[in-house]
Amino acid sequence: MIRIRYVLIGTALLAGSSFGQSFLQRAADRQGLSPEAFVKKVCDIHKDPVANRVFRDYGAVFVSAQSVVPPSKCVFPDHEQAGKFQAPLKFARETVSNAEISLQADAMRSLRAAVDEARASRLHITPLDGSVAGSRSYADTVRLWNSRFYRALDHWQGRNRISKFAADAARELPASEQVPLVLGWEQSGLWFNTDFSRSILTSVAAPGTSQHLSGLAFDVVEYRDAKVRAILNRHGWFRTIRTDEPHFTYLGLRESDLPGYGLEKVVHRGNYYWVPKADPIIERRDRSASDSPSREGRQPEPRSPSSP
Repeated sequence: MIRIRYVLIGTALLAGSSFGQSFLQRAADRQGLSPEAFVKKVCDIHKDPVANRVFRDYGAVFVSAQSVVPPSKCVFPDHEQAGKFQAPLKFARETVSNAEISLQADAMRSLRAAVDEARASRLHITPLDGSVAGSRSYADTVRLWNSRFYRALDHWQGRNRISKFAADAARELPASEQVPLVLGWEQSGLWFNTDFSRSILTSVAAPGTSQHLSGLAFDVVEYRDAKVRAILNRHGWFRTIRTDEPHFTYLGLRESDLPGYGLEKVVHRGNYYWVPKADPIIERRDRSASDSPSREGRQPEPRSPSSP
């Protein structure tokens, strides 16, 4: 039953997927691959529904500057593979507003410059929820996923919408296999976010998919301050995950250059984000169906620990 549902999910999600060729080409070039090789090695957007969703919603990180290392996978399936990616990275640790933050070295240098510029203007750039505002481990991503997954599973089992057999089987699956199963349930209206009204991916990133794994993401308390956002933008930090307002991604590029990298500036509920350019008709249909793409796990109201 579970395996059959997995196949149906893949078919449903992939049927509505489209990406701008310029963005895919840039993402592939960034890793020295052809688009075909990129899809096969890094992000199988044609066969893997989770990778497809991640590339569409979190994909901006794949066109980051050459001074940093983007993820080697759209979805790290386990701790071992995530650890192999993270091990050779050059991380830097610094204290930012009394919280120890870890980021890739160039991203940290840029963040420090932004913090200094903000301070000179009597502004602040503060990590949201302390050290988890920066880089995270695979275990962090699983922990945050579990905080939503188990609660929602109990909720729907208690209302007899998911059988005890199916719920028990789901609990035994590795986190990476729980994701497509949950997306399948959500296709039937069994939502897994914190208030059971929307997709779990509007509340938390799927395990092994977060930009925080690569040390190229930073969550900011003062995200509502336009002056703070402008400072971060000048130093290569941009909001790239629609609706995740506190989350900034280090691209290390000038804003004026972003369209040339296959990104487009979109406005959602009064906020703008730089996201992979996609087919506009498909984009409208997908967004209206889910109300929002995946979020890295921040829910500003109410506050809760961010996703992986």
